[in-house]
Amino acid sequence: MNSRALAIHCLVVQEQSREPVDQVLAALHDQHPLPDDRDRQLAMALVYGVLRHRQELDAVLLNYSKTALPKLRPVVLQALRCGLAQLLFMDRIPPSAVVNETVQGLGRQPKWLKGFVNGVLRAMVRDMEGVRHCLATLAPEKKLNHPGWLVALWEDQFGVEPTRALCLANNSLPPLSLRINPHRQSRAAFLDQLKARGISGQAGRYGDQAVVIHDFHGRIDSLPGYQEGGFHVQDEAAQLLAPFFEGLPSGAYLDACAGLGGKSILLDQILPAAASLTAVDPHAGRLSLLRANLERCRCRPISLHTTTLQDFAREHGERFRGVLVDAPCSGLGVIGRQPDIRWNRREQELARLAATQLEILLAAAPLVDAGGVLVYCTCSLSTIENEGVIAAFLQTHPAFAILPPRFCGPAQELVSKQGFLRTLPTDGLDGFFVARLVKT
Repeated sequence: MNSRALAIHCLVVQEQSREPVDQVLAALHDQHPLPDDRDRQLAMALVYGVLRHRQELDAVLLNYSKTALPKLRPVVLQALRCGLAQLLFMDRIPPSAVVNETVQGLGRQPKWLKGFVNGVLRAMVRDMEGVRHCLATLAPEKKLNHPGWLVALWEDQFGVEPTRALCLANNSLPPLSLRINPHRQSRAAFLDQLKARGISGQAGRYGDQAVVIHDFHGRIDSLPGYQEGGFHVQDEAAQLLAPFFEGLPSGAYLDACAGLGGKSILLDQILPAAASLTAVDPHAGRLSLLRANLERCRCRPISLHTTTLQDFAREHGERFRGVLVDAPCSGLGVIGRQPDIRWNRREQELARLAATQLEILLAAAPLVDAGGVLVYCTCSLSTIENEGVIAAFLQTHPAFAILPPRFCGPAQELVSKQGFLRTLPTDGLDGFFVARLVKT
């Protein structure tokens, strides 16, 4: 199986199953390993490129396929999308190689089917000027590459032009963002090490320990200081959680939805040395990866619990000076990094997710000590999951009040009048929402 075959098969499975594309791609690669990193990178670039530009690709294909796209076999449609994505967005690949390798990627398909794909791709190669003109003159809504319900949701929240800019930002490849571990190395020293290796990195605009690397296609563990815990991968938006906890006294703190541990590592770096930290997550597999990340970053001893927050709250009587609820959400703020989310989500899921988020907040509230803080965050751009959840929580918990932290520099512009932190892909960040509630 070559890179194109893996990409085509991945796209077929992903669209039919609506499973996260990174998991589908990893599973397929385990079954059909590609020989080297370049092949793996090409397969990933094809998959993610098709997902980022799907509506544009389909709009162009309509002009060259005699068969309506919905009537095509899934494998044929995905092969045509992959081929056209290479012709339009990967200009280093010769057109003849695009056609031949894409047809070969169909594997053991009938001869007539391969002939159809070959014919459509070759027709577009012969008419590349027309193909590019067709792409350039598409209606604006076809260039957004987001489902209509999501565009309508954001237009209602942000307005028409901001939504257009948001969608276009999601169609671009975001940079690699790291948080430097200030206990292990300085940001300046890390940037010097990158420069010595010919890697172009720069200090982040918002996070005081953030480093941003554009066009990086290597392995994360090849970067200097990885094995020593000198940094961890984290978008600048998530790093802006730091001011929500900085300056708090020693005591017990809880990461209530720990996941892979990126925010647990952040808490370890900013909380007082004498503070204790507990992390809860119901998935044993994630907690195992979390443990490995904590060990690599030389974090303080952290008490890990494989359980839901609701069960943890029932079984433990301890109160915490600070509780972080990084709630499971739609992920609409990280579509730039995970482009399949836009196609996987359904509008009706948002209300269900908001109900779950509120349930988690209600379970977290009794765990907060008097005078303590409850920090709620999501990587969603849906007010249903953000402001709506906080409003519903405060209706039944008048002892909590919104208290935003004081930001310095450009981050001040990201705090709303209501005191919430909201970041957008148009800010060069993941979409992120944070609310800090103080128990008075």
